[in-house]
Amino acid sequence: MSLLFSPLTIRSLTLRNRLWVSPMCMYSAVDGVPQEWHHTHLAQFASGGAGLVVAEATAVVAEGRISPRDTGLWNDAQRDEWRPIVDAVHARGARIGVQLAHAGRKASTWWPWAQEHGSVPAGDGGWTTVAPSAIPFEGFAAPDALDATAIAGVIAAFASAARRALDAGFDVLEIHGAHGYLLHQFLSPLSNRREDAYGGSLQNRARLLLEVTEAVRRIAGDEVPVFVRISATDHAPGGFTPDEAAIVADWAVAHGADLIDVSSGGLVAHQRIEVHPGYQVPLAAAVRQGGRIPSSAVGLLTSGAQAEAVLAEGSADAIFAGREWLRDSHFGLRAAHELGDEIAWPDQYLRARWR
Repeated sequence: MSLLFSPLTIRSLTLRNRLWVSPMCMYSAVDGVPQEWHHTHLAQFASGGAGLVVAEATAVVAEGRISPRDTGLWNDAQRDEWRPIVDAVHARGARIGVQLAHAGRKASTWWPWAQEHGSVPAGDGGWTTVAPSAIPFEGFAAPDALDATAIAGVIAAFASAARRALDAGFDVLEIHGAHGYLLHQFLSPLSNRREDAYGGSLQNRARLLLEVTEAVRRIAGDEVPVFVRISATDHAPGGFTPDEAAIVADWAVAHGADLIDVSSGGLVAHQRIEVHPGYQVPLAAAVRQGGRIPSSAVGLLTSGAQAEAVLAEGSADAIFAGREWLRDSHFGLRAAHELGDEIAWPDQYLRARWR
């Protein structure tokens, strides 16, 4: 069997393979509550052979949503609507995680297909955003800088959302510390100009991410895996660097993370990214540090052979894919066929199985 379709055990959880579905925002929730769209969207990937399906960036507080249409886990009504979605994924043989998130200064924005762009005005359902410093993302409204009390509230909100996620039946908790959202904003000197314990040195800029990781680990206990997604570089001068990312990844594992989900970018509009197949794999390899820090790779990974090569060369322990699953919700079944692996198909689809 290929590495890609070999099982992976993390704490008490065994995943049937290492080809996973990245969290991808659907901008289709109502007051943070997932809808029928989310049920169908996520369950199809389990039928298609995914080992792990991670639900989209799900806000820990209402003001932490990227858009007014984002999912949440800040109240019990949201928790209760996640339960049948979790059950549907489990019934199809996969495991499911949720990405706990706070968008910070990139919150209160229009969804991608809206006619408007930038920040949503209060009159249209928007709100004042928050950040480590009162520095806006280019083209967005200026945020308020968080004070010490509000920072403590953020940590508590992540813990509360983690509790609701477990009550809904999620198998994995992922902390979103990437793509220019709040925890990433604290990590980068381009967005963090604080002069207190949460700004300045790398240790101080990483403090909130590590405190959130500790808080989520306390809720997760000894059995549930906790992932941390980071952007390993800002792709901009003076920003967060791969060397810093490797250090922060080490600290995150020491504070309770089991795997670092390595992505990049998203902090500033003037980033410069050279996009090509597998362009973020070297970042995952650097964070993995020769296998000492479990990591996953993501970014234009579109075939079984390509994903297998990433694992075989030791660049990552697992593969996240996004757009390829949207193009083909049975990407897992196809990738296994490409690699000559025999994996379980849904009984209802056996008539289409390759012979």
